[in-house]
Amino acid sequence: MQQYGPRTNGRRMKAVLCKSFGPPETLAFEDVPSKPLGAGQVRIAVHSAGVNFPDLQMVTGRYPYKPPLPFVPGTEVAGEVIEVAPNVRRPKVGDRVAATLGTGGLAEEVAVGAHNCFVLPKQMDYTIAAGFLMSYVPAFYALVQRGALRAGEVLLVHGASGGLGTAALDIGRNLGARLIATGGSDEKLAKVSLAYGVEHLINYRTQPRWKDKVKELTLAQGADVVFDTVGGEILEDSLHCVAWDGRVVVVGFAAGEVPKLPANLVLNRNASLVGAFWAAWVSREPDANRKNVETLFEWYEAGKLKPQVSHTFPLNRTKDAFHALQQRQVVGKCVVTTGRSMTAQGTK
Repeated sequence: MQQYGPRTNGRRMKAVLCKSFGPPETLAFEDVPSKPLGAGQVRIAVHSAGVNFPDLQMVTGRYPYKPPLPFVPGTEVAGEVIEVAPNVRRPKVGDRVAATLGTGGLAEEVAVGAHNCFVLPKQMDYTIAAGFLMSYVPAFYALVQRGALRAGEVLLVHGASGGLGTAALDIGRNLGARLIATGGSDEKLAKVSLAYGVEHLINYRTQPRWKDKVKELTLAQGADVVFDTVGGEILEDSLHCVAWDGRVVVVGFAAGEVPKLPANLVLNRNASLVGAFWAAWVSREPDANRKNVETLFEWYEAGKLKPQVSHTFPLNRTKDAFHALQQRQVVGKCVVTTGRSMTAQGTK
């Protein structure tokens, strides 16, 4: 975790600072000291940083882990490596990378473990890269390693307009699945349909019996794989419309409610209810995660992926970025930029 105490290397940088847990309005934008590199770390000059739901939870104090105050939020960045610790061989100074971290991303610079950095494809610009690792990589893990999604199967994606949801649709499309997307906005669902060729859209606000609609669309068979980031009643209802031998993959609880599920629904469908705790899996299987990233980068280079970034803000307007996320305006990802030269970005 990036903490801001007395140790410093003499460098200073602009950063978004959380001094007390609360709404985004309480965030400050200040000069803070840049931390010296630790063993195995690299320093990244941040060009762009993703703004994610866990970041919002951390700022408001609703995240399971509460960083010691004050802290700089932000869990994914993209930029150029400008310094490496003596024991680091890759990445190198000058490499364009994306990286994940616990906190510290919403700043002009960040020190991060080299093992958490990934050299970018030439065609991927920093804005896309800043929102890629925390959406496409966990979605790939959920659908491939946990959901075992196969070509021709029906994939039902809840929260389809969010960062994880759009990534799941894009990956499912590339795996040859038939797509059903749910969400609470016709406008946002229309955008994901246009981007990914979704076969069926369901607004669960205007169609509260959406589980019956899924059965109707699948000729009473149900969805083979359910990708759920929402939780609550959505997760329980998913067990009513999952196919025989289907898999319901639990990715998160954006609704805030962790449901108590009747086990007979799993038994009656011979279904599997599986968790996809990507962050914990990465710490246990870093090599397998790196292979997933490499596969996704290859798909991107081949023009197979269409990441969505609907909102960008300058770093000093990070509060507005959090508001856009909080008010569910975002389709795909929301990204902040530091204003560094764009000439070092990819050629896309």
